Amino acid sequence: MGDNNTILKFECLGIENGGIFPPEHTGRGEDSSPEFIIHNLSEQCNTLAITLEDLSHPIKGFTHWLIWNIPAAKTVPGAIPASKILPSLGNAKQGVAYGIHRYAGPKPPKGKTHTYRFTLYALDCSLELKVNTKKRSFLKKAEGHILQTGSITAKFE
Repeated sequence: MGDNNTILKFECLGIENGGIFPPEHTGRGEDSSPEFIIHNLSEQCNTLAITLEDLSHPIKGFTHWLIWNIPAAKTVPGAIPASKILPSLGNAKQGVAYGIHRYAGPKPPKGKTHTYRFTLYALDCSLELKVNTKKRSFLKKAEGHILQTGSITAKFE
């Protein structure tokens, strides 16, 4: 962790921490990424990154979404389109996860409830990573550059 070592506090519009995913943010609905509102972003933050993981999946930490190099801001817009590089978002990049180069919302097997976690990372730099990067490589490259992290979990059936 970086110098200020504080938890990054944020809201995910429409998703309460510990609550239920609304259908529009799931694979059974519009499969649209939510908007994020950040409350205590470090002034040293240069870029943001977000991961979405299925904590109930048989594969530990199964990744649904990986996006990095979002310019530091107090909000991250919702409904981020599928694309490797996002010129509309400061050339942020989406890596390889369940939704290849896009947000892929919760869609557990019928009748099963899974818990999902959004993690936001405030970084002190942009990361030079290929668009086919996966979460493990992102985290390795981000090491030593993470100023703050925060997370929200929610369930979906």
